[in-house]
This record gives sequence, structure tokens and C-alpha cells, in this order.
Amino acid sequence: EGTGPIWLDDVRCQGNESSLLGCPASPWGVTNCQHREDAAVVCAEPFQLRLVGGPGRCAGRLEVNHAGQWGTVCDDGWSGNNTAVVCRELGCGEAGTVRDLPQGRPRFGPGAGRIWLDDVRCRGQERTLRNCAHRVWGRHDCTHQEDIAVVCQVRDTPSRCGTPR
Repeated sequence: EGTGPIWLDDVRCQGNESSLLGCPASPWGVTNCQHREDAAVVCAEPFQLRLVGGPGRCAGRLEVNHAGQWGTVCDDGWSGNNTAVVCRELGCGEAGTVRDLPQGRPRFGPGAGRIWLDDVRCRGQERTLRNCAHRVWGRHDCTHQEDIAVVCQVRDTPSRCGTPR
């Protein structure tokens, strides 16, 4: 809990504002709340992810960078919504169709080092995997044999030479 004056109340951000001051709110210093309702903000490093070990940048084992260290993501509870978010975030089009492969998932070998994420649950509309629900960073019940791999379907785009076949 904080102490002193409360300056901002009834903040209603839409998500596209460039700063907190761009959000509709009660007039500055006009509040009807107490310090037990104080809000907090956690600032985080830029979120990075990549696909490694695959045939190109849009297919491979998913790795995320947290605290300056690359690590893998466990496949527990992984869904097509998760894959769609990853593919969009990487600029790799839509989630690809995966045919019958071992354990139902494409595999590009186990990773090494930290397993950063487990039980990732996306609704499918998130702009980044970081906005999806997941366990606490670094907490998991997985081995690297459960590292998730993602295959994105890059859309064919017409070129000056015609449409690819």
C-alpha cells in the first residue's frame, strides 16, 4: 500500500494509448478510493521469441528470451490458438496444418538450458505470446523431450513473375 495523495482513479484504458495519461479517467486528484486499492505496474524487457532447428525461420522448436537468456517452452496444454499467436508474432502467416507425426507434434530436437514457459494458454487474439496465460517464468514439470515445436504456414504471395505454384 502506498501513502500520501491519490492522483489517478477510475482509469479505463482501451489498450491503444501511448501512455497512461491518454486513458480516460476521473479528473486529476479527484478520487473515491483508498490505498488498499493501489495499482502496480511491472515493467518488462522486450519480449523475443524464435523458432530454431527447423527448415526455415517459420518452423522449429520454440524458444523465448527471458532475463537475457534463451530457453524453451513446454508442450503441456499447447493449442492451435498458441501456435496462431506465435506465427502472427513472427510474421509467419497462419498456423500450419500438422499431419500425423510422432506424438502428434512436429519435433526439431530437444533444446538445452532453461525451460522458461509451461501451461501456456492463449485465446488466439493476443498480439504476443507474452500476453497469454502461463505458469510463472521458469516453473514447469517438463523435460526437454516436451519442448514445443511450431510450424507456420507462410501464405503464397504473388511476385512479378506470377503466382507461385
